[in-house]
Amino acid sequence: MAAPFACDPGTTRGRLFAEEESAHRSPFQRDRDRIIHSSAFRRLKHKTQVFVEHEGDYFRTRLTHSIEVAQVARTIAKCFGLDEELTEAVALAHDLGHTPFGHTGEDALAALMAPYGGFDHNAQAIRIVTSLERHYAEWDGLNLAWETLEGIAKHNGPVGDPVPVALAEYDARHDLELHSHASAEAQIAALSDDIAYNNHDIHDGLRAKLFTTEDLMELPIVGDCFREVDTAYPGLDPYRRRHEALRRFFGVLVEDVIAATRANLDDLAPQTAADIRGAGRMMVRFSPALWADLKQVRSFLFTRMYRAPSVVEMRTQVTEVVNELFPIFLSTPGHLPRQWQGDVARAGDEAQLARIVADYIAGMTDRFALKTHADLTGRRVSIAGEFTNGS
Repeated sequence: MAAPFACDPGTTRGRLFAEEESAHRSPFQRDRDRIIHSSAFRRLKHKTQVFVEHEGDYFRTRLTHSIEVAQVARTIAKCFGLDEELTEAVALAHDLGHTPFGHTGEDALAALMAPYGGFDHNAQAIRIVTSLERHYAEWDGLNLAWETLEGIAKHNGPVGDPVPVALAEYDARHDLELHSHASAEAQIAALSDDIAYNNHDIHDGLRAKLFTTEDLMELPIVGDCFREVDTAYPGLDPYRRRHEALRRFFGVLVEDVIAATRANLDDLAPQTAADIRGAGRMMVRFSPALWADLKQVRSFLFTRMYRAPSVVEMRTQVTEVVNELFPIFLSTPGHLPRQWQGDVARAGDEAQLARIVADYIAGMTDRFALKTHADLTGRRVSIAGEFTNGS
């Protein structure tokens, strides 16, 4: 049974461009399917999550991360009678705007775009689904429902001033009410992102030998999970022991979010989705106690994984790639592919041209960015070792 504060696909605020809805799929199901079939979603296969995409077959990429987030999000949404398809759509789309090379690539592109209005990956995701995906005869973008766009834009909370340029441009055409909170479905997608990357970053860090299970025994939550496994299964082989402990860690995070969110909802007693948006605070949260422990885990990962010496070296290398690609395309936009030349011709000033260049670079996969850099500069950057976090 649907909760009274769930987003109802039957009363959606609609799409920017009116179209006949499907007889067999709800508007939110249709949005999810459009996201899955988009070019940007396919490119996530070769974009960094924590390690450069080619480093190993078992490390997470943006694509596998997005699938894990969607799985967690649907589970939590179902517990509260929320719309699972909307939750899944936001979860699957939340990373579409990320650049190659994770947050290091985004930091480099943001610095380069600072004179031209900046760069933000959440805003870029909106730009992708409202403009840059160009497959339909009657409009640019995917023409997603308002609730899906709202969730992508502000799943992490209200968007403060100044609103990123890429987001402000669309909001001026289709008001997403950026200064309020998003739906409960979108908030669940955001917390599911935290759950997924905290769990799999530990797993990937162990596989990369950046730290050991003995190191993890000193951490709150994680150490307790290992001790539970050791008590229940003494002598378990190391691989199964690690998997069993991290499975339990994953479960602790999910159960805590469900319990803390239920308490928040009981306190608010929302009767409509508008009550969630107008609550003035996030309804979907970790408990204060678990959040305090999780901050220690995140601090450990920051020091031992995201800022490991080999990772810092790689940050320098991939920043160089982005820093050199941007001015090449800005000064010689003829290097952009033919299908981009119409946009180049319509660019009215350098800021608009820079936005086009940023769109192109942000859409690159890790391997394509490295190949393009080598083709245009004649120098091949040797990337070896581990890379940086992207959440």
